Amino acid sequence: MEYVYPAIFHRNGDESYTITYPDLLGCISQGKNLGNAVYMAQSSLTQWIAYLTDKNYEIPVVSHIEEVKTSKGDFVNLIRIEIRDAHAVKRTVSIPKWMDDKAVKSGLSLSRILQDALRDRLA
Repeated sequence: MEYVYPAIFHRNGDESYTITYPDLLGCISQGKNLGNAVYMAQSSLTQWIAYLTDKNYEIPVVSHIEEVKTSKGDFVNLIRIEIRDAHAVKRTVSIPKWMDDKAVKSGLSLSRILQDALRDRLA
């Protein structure tokens, strides 16, 4: 699911940025420069929304960017994230017995191998 929230970027005296979300009280991050701050803004928003989703809490309504109040020197930027449902699902797969025997003997996790292969294929 896609989420887009306005974030307020406050430039600190050491060229770092503090990032807050007016709609997500307590969701705060910091970056050592602007590029890192945007990355950290996405990371903190992803973790915050994933937590709310995981706990079945209500996702706050998004403010319109024009309505966000800032202090002098601050700016607002929209931050976009995508939350994917990472809950495990059971699937039945078939592989030749010789492959299963070798996998067991090698201590391989077939679930991990399948996930890695699918991630590579779908990327």
